[in-house]
Amino acid sequence: SGGDGGSGASSEVQEYLSDTSNFDGQVQDMTGQDEVSVTVGAEGNGGAFAFGPAAVSVSTGTTVVWEWNGEGGTHNVVDEDEAFDSGPAVAEEGTTFEQTFEESGTFLYQCTPHATLGMKGAIVVE
Repeated sequence: SGGDGGSGASSEVQEYLSDTSNFDGQVQDMTGQDEVSVTVGAEGNGGAFAFGPAAVSVSTGTTVVWEWNGEGGTHNVVDEDEAFDSGPAVAEEGTTFEQTFEESGTFLYQCTPHATLGMKGAIVVE
């Protein structure tokens, strides 16, 4: 598939998010912003078990802020390669976790308790 312009996800991202129900094959372009928000506990994967949006592209130097909405029980944000880790899973609405991305690359992450449901995400730093 593909052929729909430059916002299609890389094969690495496609494969990682292949079982993530709220990922539609596109990376949401949020480049050029100083700060980008990702919802933790968004609708998806059979409940409030998703990151919204699942895949975003940002510019180097961007701070990504994950914001818990209090839905779907306890969640955390853990990078596959241990680049960042929000710590133990928590349920509190209003919890936030921030990571500033200084180098380009693809960062694949998950919610440890709900990874098997497909609660995964990707940050593509350009």
